[in-house]
Amino acid sequence: RHQRGFGIARQVGLRVVEDLASPVTAGWLRPVVLVPAALVTGMPAHLLEALLAHELAHVRRCDYLVNLVQSAIETLLFYHPAVWWISHRIRVEREHIADDLAASALGEPRRLALALSELEKLQFSHHHLAQAANGGDLMQRIKRLVRPDTEALNWKAAIPVLGLAVACIAGCAQTPAAVDEKGQQAQAADAVATKPIAQFHSCAKPHYPAEALAKRVEGTVTLRFRIEPNGSVSQSSVLKSSGDVSLDEAARVAIAKCTFTPGTVNGKPQAAWVPVQYVWKL
Repeated sequence: RHQRGFGIARQVGLRVVEDLASPVTAGWLRPVVLVPAALVTGMPAHLLEALLAHELAHVRRCDYLVNLVQSAIETLLFYHPAVWWISHRIRVEREHIADDLAASALGEPRRLALALSELEKLQFSHHHLAQAANGGDLMQRIKRLVRPDTEALNWKAAIPVLGLAVACIAGCAQTPAAVDEKGQQAQAADAVATKPIAQFHSCAKPHYPAEALAKRVEGTVTLRFRIEPNGSVSQSSVLKSSGDVSLDEAARVAIAKCTFTPGTVNGKPQAAWVPVQYVWKL
């Protein structure tokens, strides 16, 4: 039904895969939507339908092919720091547009927002980790769906695409003889400050406290933690308690075992504070 609604003439396949964190679309001529087996058995049908609508939006826009071209540009211009920032912004906007198309097709933006929230919960098997609303693409997507901005999509969304095109042209225009220019580019790269990358999938699953588990206590704790230049976590503090001390302390213990990619200033790793939420759910 949604395939017809999106005007997709090609047949879109559907496959259930065991080891997969979230739904993903592969292929262009014969697109296939891969769905984690855990979602089929653990997510309500109406929420799973919302996630599939999001993937069909990617098929409608040929995003798989666009992503291949984008990845090729990243490979050619890997040395250019602006390319990575612009490319990230393009991917973020791509997800936002797919969300908007899916929400429009469903007629229920909140249903898609709830589906994204449930997806994150299932990824961590009943107790999971998610970046806070001011520092994570997923939380930003949910916020957009629940409280959409009044400003319509305009020329600002095209800035990342234009920037990537400019960077590509600049990279193609370089010649081996331009030694001085390459030196200046290296200095410019060193002057760029980057934020730490919190890759939570590298963390072990948090241990649900036995006492809270016995009492079937649930809650959400908001932390902030310090990522050191070597990527380790040295400090953490509770910004908002879950209401249960054992859940708060278990979240702090879990985050201390993680290792992240530190941020940089002038090319050197620097310590930084990052917000995070633990959602404990039985």
